[in-house]
Amino acid sequence: MKLPSCWIALFLFGLGLPALAAEAARPNIVFLLADDLGRADCGFMGGKDIATPHLDKLAKAGAVLDQFYVQPVCSPTRAALMTGRYPMRHGLQVGVVRPWADYGLPLTERVLPQALKETGYQTAIVGKWHLGSITRDYLPTRRGFDQQYGHYNGAIDYFKLERDGGYDWHRNDQRSDDQGYSTHLLGQEAARVIREGDKAKPLFLYVPFNAVHSPWQVPEEYVKPYAHLKGNRAIYAGMLACMDEAVGKIATAVEEAGLSDNTLFIFSSDNGGPSPGTITDNGPLRAGKGTLYEGGTRVVAFATWKGKIPAGSVVKAPLHMVDWYPTLLKLAGASLEQKDPLDGRDAWPAITEGAASPHEAILYNTAPNNGAVRMGDWKLVLNGGTTDAEEAPKAAKKKKKKAAAPTGVELFNLAEDPNEKTNLAASQPEKVAELKAKLATFAAQALPPKGGPQPKNYVVPKVWGE
Repeated sequence: MKLPSCWIALFLFGLGLPALAAEAARPNIVFLLADDLGRADCGFMGGKDIATPHLDKLAKAGAVLDQFYVQPVCSPTRAALMTGRYPMRHGLQVGVVRPWADYGLPLTERVLPQALKETGYQTAIVGKWHLGSITRDYLPTRRGFDQQYGHYNGAIDYFKLERDGGYDWHRNDQRSDDQGYSTHLLGQEAARVIREGDKAKPLFLYVPFNAVHSPWQVPEEYVKPYAHLKGNRAIYAGMLACMDEAVGKIATAVEEAGLSDNTLFIFSSDNGGPSPGTITDNGPLRAGKGTLYEGGTRVVAFATWKGKIPAGSVVKAPLHMVDWYPTLLKLAGASLEQKDPLDGRDAWPAITEGAASPHEAILYNTAPNNGAVRMGDWKLVLNGGTTDAEEAPKAAKKKKKKAAAPTGVELFNLAEDPNEKTNLAASQPEKVAELKAKLATFAAQALPPKGGPQPKNYVVPKVWGE
């Protein structure tokens, strides 16, 4: 029987609908990462000192991730995001990738932009890389990013765009002579990438700001509204306000490009705020950057996708930065099959449906002298919770004698004691033994930490990465 041509057309169109629906469901991903942001400094987290209207608006439109964990310092968190694997598997669990490092994120790792490109995503990084620049193979455009703009090292001068006197500002991994305040430049570039991108392809835009990391620098007009705050806290406030302004430009670019309905915004800090109580505010959480306590590892975070994530919701399930790798790949329709096993788990049910944490255990870190792990509501901290940070505490520098490594064992019930005030190790020996065994399992899989002091013959390059 000969079918009418209109029936055949309708039949063929129907066959294409699932593919079209799948394509439409693949979100644009805008991943915003702050550097050294205090957990309680944004308005949507209860902060009252600093105006963050653009971040507040985005957070209100989605879900606050109330128990979102990262690593204690910069580079390890970035490695966790890029690979979905705890940085102890890369030897990056201690400290950061310093300018003189002869290593970086291992080239054998399948990283997030590479995996997304496999499914047709456009990929761009606008901001701080901080995962190695010893050879060009370690640079972003060799790791899956179609476009790169920004810097490779941490703690750059916001105006001179230098680190230790070496110039560190690049476009597509070539020197860029753009001039200006780095946060302004990053906001403008991220907005440009959105405006000029191919609207027929989904976009992964990774924006790791160097704000609000030291050095404490910002144009004076941003400090004036915070003159009532003391010392570097006022400058930090201006830096955060400037970063919030840049986030506003990015969100506006998404809206003006007609992409609001199909864009997933993710925001997080890379670790807790340093100098809590004087410069940053981590709320009532214990300690800050460079420690394994909650103030160093449980950070401000949200996820927003109009119509997909319930607006105004709060996710209480414990999640970790490693979870974004498998979660985003699944949303993008990318394969999760790879030679290296993942530590991350699909967090989407927890974020969108209120499901429980996908983790039996969350590793804060394991290193030769310390470690911490969470199982359910229980958290074990070994040896004081400190980890190597880029900026050693000034007090430690003044000590004449080298301090002995701490040997404490601490156990906390985070459901009852989220601020880690009461050590239950003595009264809960069986729970200590259980968590110690779990931590030992992770430790047995860890590579020796990479790193070391600056070489004596080290010469700062005129331009980093070249």
